[in-house]
Amino acid sequence: MSLPKTLAEDVARNLVMVARLIDEEPEEAYAYARIALRLASRVAAVREAAGFAAYATQKYAEALAEFRAARRMTGSVDLWPVMADCERGLGRPERAMAMAGEPEVQKLDKAGQVEMRLVAAGARRDMGQIDAAIVTLQSPELASNSVQSWTPRLRYAYADALLEAGREDEAREWFGKALEADKDGSTDASDRLAELDGVEFVDALGDDDPTGADAADEVAPRHEDASGDRDDEDDVRDDADLDDGQDDDEDDD
Repeated sequence: MSLPKTLAEDVARNLVMVARLIDEEPEEAYAYARIALRLASRVAAVREAAGFAAYATQKYAEALAEFRAARRMTGSVDLWPVMADCERGLGRPERAMAMAGEPEVQKLDKAGQVEMRLVAAGARRDMGQIDAAIVTLQSPELASNSVQSWTPRLRYAYADALLEAGREDEAREWFGKALEADKDGSTDASDRLAELDGVEFVDALGDDDPTGADAADEVAPRHEDASGDRDDEDDVRDDADLDDGQDDDEDDD
């Protein structure tokens, strides 16, 4: 869908700010995404950006609604894994598992299929099925020596699942492999290895705590979100923005 030049420029500026801020300042990114959404709700790229901004701020019901709208507009399956992860965020891991078995997964590229595997393993863990989560992560991609963008996260997830299962020696090995592949520091594998080895990090500047403090705060699980209490009808509250001729049933999972 084309926009008038001035409007298109305004939308583009807001989307640029979303991209710049989403990692470090997700709440600000979300605010810019909402502006873009008000300006151009019928543009798929805007709905997708709004979805990711909502996802980054743990507004999973809102994110899922935006991703569904973007998927309906484009027909693409690329958002399928993150949509499934939103179901996890809403406390519905069984729905995420169901999505992992849908034909859409076979249409994903390799990176998308790995992402879907990570989501499925996470859903298994949500349901207390740790052994099944470990098996889910075992794959040719995990065993490969080739390093791809998703390799550190896949190895890290496997190590973390092994540790939860009490298989500490194997977990240490895989945290090490994750660290080897993680050139950009996208995981805290080095900290996890140090923790397993009994290394304590001390805040040298902290005068009030003579015993020292952990170097990193515990990160809350991403699926703990008050928006999980929203009614399912909220997931598709913005679907009315789509063209009147579109069939809302196209996005049924």
